[in-house]
Amino acid sequence: MKALLLAAAALVAAPATAQSVSSPDGRLTVTLGTNADDQPTYTLAVAGRTVIAPSPLGLEFERYAKLANGLRATSTDASRGEDRYTLIAGKTAQVAERYNQIVVHMAERDGKHRRLDLVVRAYDTGIALRYAVPQQPDLTSLRLVNELTQFAFPADYACTGLNLGSFGTSHEGEYDPIRASLLRPHNLYELPLVCETGAGGPTIAIAEAAVDNWPAMYLTGTETGALGVAAKLTRKPDDPTVALTRDVGTGVVSPWRVVMVAPQAGKLIENTLLTSLNPAPVGDFSWVKPGKTAWDWWSGPLLAGVPKAGSNAATERAFIDFAASLKLPYMMVDEGWYVNSGGGGTLYPGADPTQPVAGIDLPGLVAYGRTRGVGLILWIHWQLLDRDMEKILSFVAQVGAKGIKVDFMNRDDQDMIAFYHRLAEATARHHLLLDLHGATHPWGMTRTWPHFITQEGVLGAEYNKWTKRITPRHNITLAYTRMLAGPMDYTPGGYRNATPATFAIAATGPETQTTRAAELAKYVVYESPLQSVADTPDAYRGQPGLDFLAEVPASWDETRFVTGTLGESIAIARRKGERWYIGAMTDAARSVAVPLSFLGTGRYAARLWQDGTAPTDLVTASRTVAATDTLMLDLHAAGGAAAILAPAR
Repeated sequence: MKALLLAAAALVAAPATAQSVSSPDGRLTVTLGTNADDQPTYTLAVAGRTVIAPSPLGLEFERYAKLANGLRATSTDASRGEDRYTLIAGKTAQVAERYNQIVVHMAERDGKHRRLDLVVRAYDTGIALRYAVPQQPDLTSLRLVNELTQFAFPADYACTGLNLGSFGTSHEGEYDPIRASLLRPHNLYELPLVCETGAGGPTIAIAEAAVDNWPAMYLTGTETGALGVAAKLTRKPDDPTVALTRDVGTGVVSPWRVVMVAPQAGKLIENTLLTSLNPAPVGDFSWVKPGKTAWDWWSGPLLAGVPKAGSNAATERAFIDFAASLKLPYMMVDEGWYVNSGGGGTLYPGADPTQPVAGIDLPGLVAYGRTRGVGLILWIHWQLLDRDMEKILSFVAQVGAKGIKVDFMNRDDQDMIAFYHRLAEATARHHLLLDLHGATHPWGMTRTWPHFITQEGVLGAEYNKWTKRITPRHNITLAYTRMLAGPMDYTPGGYRNATPATFAIAATGPETQTTRAAELAKYVVYESPLQSVADTPDAYRGQPGLDFLAEVPASWDETRFVTGTLGESIAIARRKGERWYIGAMTDAARSVAVPLSFLGTGRYAARLWQDGTAPTDLVTASRTVAATDTLMLDLHAAGGAAAILAPAR
């Protein structure tokens, strides 16, 4: 797994006036220039249509000092390359995408003549740009308040985004529609922000990639009120006057600022730019095994035959047995298994993940799971790992667990981003899968660390336990927005299904506002190489659909968006080996046509799970289909459908 860089002419220096770069197919062009304030700008055109208007670039230091105005290009290096690599876990197995790149070397015309390089890449599916501060005598350290990066819109785009409003959140909320003209400087929008550019124009998603030793980026409305959004870096919690402090040393690069581009919103789901823009992994990750996991927390838990279900051996064995019955490779042991393990994010004095509670014989449970082909993943509060990472991870690895779920970071400042990378390196060294909850948005880090298998940062199924916010429209919107950034641990699989009108909040034995078929569809629609089967074994026992839950993969060789409209409906097809899997979801009742042109030659045996009369009903059917056929799915309100298509022998 490595990126293959093909130099056009070993970074041949081009004239300073050559400051544009186009995608290999020629459709996307980025042009660098300057504005009236003598500040660098960039423009993005797609098929000759301006999609990002001239937008300022630069860095802002303390006391309003800037590295932006008065910069002049001194030379431009041009190159081309191809990101070609394998993903162990994710939406596709093989990636090969070409790009053209320019590096524009800039220096201040007056003053100290400080230098700043702008690195711009153009792919067929989007663009990326980053800042590089080279080693220089007059700029040896950075204390950044913000970037001056903006994304100017030439028209009043129809956008969809999550306005978190503040730093220091769990990144869990609704992605709502908003016109660009209504974005305000006090807003704080999560990445990605998805915007439709108008009739005949593409849909774009603004994101970031390769965040390392830098704070995460949010988006705000512009201070001038001009259409578009501006970057806002997370401030340091211990020094909120700045966002980043670091020595320049031999040079510093920022994360990539990314604009994904597709002809329609759904096609963005196939985009792989964020992983492509991250470094290739180093070392052997053949031990990483994607898969589904049982989970002891979401249901309450409720367990027939266990007098006091909770953090005890009887409960965990019952969930291990359930996982084994469906051939799930993992079982998630959530909070409560170690002494003074707190709830709701509280870190209690004396909490210690190397000391299981009296009712948990951890080595015994690991051994019990091993005999049944089920590995344990253990929940741990992040602050304990921050204090004593090596001791805790050594214990977890020595006891034989397969991974950890780390929770309640609720930050994405520079220091927390460093914790993410430190934890990823340490868990890789101990051969432990990593699942982050209470986390920020993804940025493609799963390429560098393939064992970093999923993360939260999503308003998922847990909220059914205490709110009515997990609506069908929300569930569908997530696939077009949050999921563009990377895997999301939504935790689907609720088998107590109701309609939005009949749904009742319940902390124990929670319901969903979607049909059972829609719950099955989420295993195809949602990307998560560690996919939860969230409900209690009692909810599944003797119920239809278990054959689908047992068979559907958690990682894919290929992903195709088939049809749908943001917030209203979606149908996705994903391939694993020779088999294709289809998931469809809707808000209102509708018939969805799924052309099967993605199939190979020959006939396929199709098995379908569709909505029945009641939300808990599943109607199954079988038929033989080919690539020339169209599968018609009749979806109920808040409903869905799932299908498996295997070559007919």
